[in-house]
Amino acid sequence: MKGFNILLVIFAMVLSCKGQNSTEQTKVEEVKFQSFGEKIEATKAFDSKKMLAEYASMNETDTLKTKFTATVKEVCKSKGCWMKLELENGEEAMVRFKDYGFFMPMDIEGKEVVVNGLAFVEAMSVDDQKHYAEDAGASKEELAKITNAKRTYGFEADGVLLVE
Repeated sequence: MKGFNILLVIFAMVLSCKGQNSTEQTKVEEVKFQSFGEKIEATKAFDSKKMLAEYASMNETDTLKTKFTATVKEVCKSKGCWMKLELENGEEAMVRFKDYGFFMPMDIEGKEVVVNGLAFVEAMSVDDQKHYAEDAGASKEELAKITNAKRTYGFEADGVLLVE
């Protein structure tokens, strides 16, 4: 019986040491980006859920220098001069580009982006809402439904990374 226990211990040690000398490395797939505006890094960016929490805590006079990732919901169909990003719970952030210094491709709905710049909350006027809705291709009936200013989440991006 004593010999059997010794054999069992040796067998357990062999199994526990197996694979420790392995030099196999796991390959992490590198994400490639197309860059617009200022050069930025994708690191240290909030996700859209965290960004919504930040927006919810802001007042209309507040600004926040930040970076976050989100999915593009809509892009200006005239020249790519703005885009709307999906946040959580059906909310969205309206992104404009600093000094109209760059524009985005008009076919990027559903793609991931990283935006860097200033987040703010604003009361968007009826005229501005109609202007952006018109740029997005809204019908006259949809434009007629816009009758009140509304609290919106805005973002002035100085740099954008588009996941390829």
